Amino acid sequence: MFSGSIPALVTPFRDGAFDEAAFRRLVDWQIDSGSSALVPCGTTGENSTLSNAEHHRVIEVCIEQAAGRVPVIAGCGSNDTKNALLHMNFSKKCGADAALVVVPYYNKPSQQGMFAHFAYLAENAELPILLYNVPGRTVSDLQPETVCELARRYPDKIIGIKDASGDLSRVTDHRMGIGREGFCMLSGDDELALPFNAAGGMGCISVTANVAPALCAEFQAACAANDFARARELNDKLYPLHYAMFEDSSPGPCKYALAQVHDWIENELRLPLVPCNDKARAAVDEALVHAGLL
Repeated sequence: MFSGSIPALVTPFRDGAFDEAAFRRLVDWQIDSGSSALVPCGTTGENSTLSNAEHHRVIEVCIEQAAGRVPVIAGCGSNDTKNALLHMNFSKKCGADAALVVVPYYNKPSQQGMFAHFAYLAENAELPILLYNVPGRTVSDLQPETVCELARRYPDKIIGIKDASGDLSRVTDHRMGIGREGFCMLSGDDELALPFNAAGGMGCISVTANVAPALCAEFQAACAANDFARARELNDKLYPLHYAMFEDSSPGPCKYALAQVHDWIENELRLPLVPCNDKARAAVDEALVHAGLL
């Protein structure tokens, strides 16, 4: 089962194209720093601006570079169910361990539509699925009742959730509603990871871990050991950075921070995203110093 600090990896660009060399270095650095799994092609990876060919290449490179050292949870989300299936089938063939599948965005499906979307994927793809609920991005909120019904109906396929709803009560809703051990509950909000874990969560699919992988891994290890005094201490170091990552449209601040920490990654995004503004840069710089990263 997936747990610990799991970075939702940025997709590095150079001169408008996927920077494969930088991405391979990022994968190695993440693994060497203690990240427990990797997520390519999630929201932070700017998946919505990647062509299918680019999307698949990023996943392929991540799996190839990780080389079995940690699991790879491939971002396979789409607002088109058949395209999500395409991503899942490709990722399975490449050797991914699971698929992270976001609630369909823009279409604004009902609860019945979301259930049908995930049910279709569970029935037609071989990869296990981590649901991804992020209402702030998708405008649709996967309700706990729908999550629980999916997990009960497809126990071998719907294996967990990345919850970025911001509602901490859902950790207990999911745990009690599903009623079985092993359903993987991961926070999608770095700043809520501490109370999320205390309520029964197992880790975080993290933006901040791109920039501070060792600190995030140590924080998650402290939570897993029930050493919440140490976890609070580490959380205090990371807390300003968690918020700085969203001072402007993500992953703008994250890519700026990475470019401050490493000279091999460019502060380049793909339109309609642009590099973060001066206020966000100042917040990132201050947070990096606070965390001891600069």
